Amino acid sequence: MFTLEAVYQLPFAFKTPQELIRQTYKTLIGALPLAIVAGLAIGVVVWIHLRDALVNVAGPSAMTYLPQALALAVVVEFAPLCSALILAGRSGSSLAAEIGSMKQTEQIDALTLLGIRPMQALIAPRILACVISLPILTVFTAYLAIYSGFLTESLTGSMSFSQYQNEVLRVLTLRESIPALGKTFVFGLAIGISGCYYGMETEGGTEGVGKAATQGVVTSIISVLILNVFLVKTIHFFFN
Repeated sequence: MFTLEAVYQLPFAFKTPQELIRQTYKTLIGALPLAIVAGLAIGVVVWIHLRDALVNVAGPSAMTYLPQALALAVVVEFAPLCSALILAGRSGSSLAAEIGSMKQTEQIDALTLLGIRPMQALIAPRILACVISLPILTVFTAYLAIYSGFLTESLTGSMSFSQYQNEVLRVLTLRESIPALGKTFVFGLAIGISGCYYGMETEGGTEGVGKAATQGVVTSIISVLILNVFLVKTIHFFFN
């Protein structure tokens, strides 16, 4: 019921654009440092592993396929899932703790007495901020991962930047990229709903706020992992 009500109230978040922008900025900028580290690490590590595997299996000539393999792995799976887990770990807890603290200090009851719906004023902007932020974070992570792979190759190989870029663009079609990016909107919705739900259900003072934050993180991560399985199967069914 909370999910249905939250989804219904999402369009009303645009009635308070300043709050929506503030929440989006806080969500996106807060997760950006982790996304930078994750993107750089994913590109380097995946490149090293794929390089060794391709050379051992098919010889040095297979190196031309390495940029394609890295780009597909990053864009289709690594970047969306990694970005979602970063946002779940950071925003899943902060949303639950923030909303839970407001409930414990009776700020939410005060809004209700003033005739302001908490779902419209508090919940909808925060959930929509997660939905907006996650695709942007995913694109940023994917770019960093792909081009950190080229930096790794430039230290050990002889492939030029133009060759690398041409191979990457050869496989990154809209048919591959759009469904992968579309998953992140669903992930963002699940993360926002999980964090806000446990914040609204907080009971038991400061201990309850800590418990809500933990439940928000755990539920967000589990939701992302389970949804990813179903969405991958759905994408394969419709696009392959």
